Amino acid sequence: MRIAIDAGHGPETAGKRSPDGSLREYHFNSVVARYVADRLFNGYEGIDIMLTHDDSRDVPLRERTDRANAWKADLFVSIHANAAGDGWSSAQGIETYVYETRPPAAVALANAVQRQLIRATGRPDRGVKSANFHVLRETRMTAVLVECGFMTNRDECELLKSDEYRRKCAEAIVAGIVETYGLKSKQPAQPSATDEVSAWAREARAWVVKQGITDGSRPKDTVTREELWTMLYRAFGAQK
Repeated sequence: MRIAIDAGHGPETAGKRSPDGSLREYHFNSVVARYVADRLFNGYEGIDIMLTHDDSRDVPLRERTDRANAWKADLFVSIHANAAGDGWSSAQGIETYVYETRPPAAVALANAVQRQLIRATGRPDRGVKSANFHVLRETRMTAVLVECGFMTNRDECELLKSDEYRRKCAEAIVAGIVETYGLKSKQPAQPSATDEVSAWAREARAWVVKQGITDGSRPKDTVTREELWTMLYRAFGAQK
């Protein structure tokens, strides 16, 4: 399954920031997009990911949708933070958008994502809505746009700046996609014989890991001089 993840707007998009300037929308959008992409790609079978945005520039909307269409994406998910007016506002909550014709596949996904977001965050439920947004109109695949809270609400602005809230939003978006498409989790690799620690070395391994000397991996591998130097430095040199 090919999934295009879109961090709405860009790092320099005018006006897309909190009233006090402490948060640019892209700062929230891009981090959540990366969490979603990593979780889907690393956690589920048969997933390919495209990121339509770029940290170095504001990617035009047409370029985003053209890339997703040319790649023949199966799904397009655009991640945003909301705003109401130019100053601080009482508007709050989460909403998910589909194109104004309300394609059934998009509505099904939007309902699942919206439900998971409300469950994960506890924020007010503004429901699933429809709009004539470019990324919903010009994409030739199922597309949804998620508004994860208001930058113009003082409480939600603080949430949008927190890594805990960003991770909650990302996990909820992933959960909605997994629920809708029945994605299968990747099976964890089974440890090989070379990953098993001999009984006589287990206490020592636990100690060196606790001391930060090594991460305890590759217990049967030979040690290079560079690794030995690093472990000795961590054990003795860094203390001086």
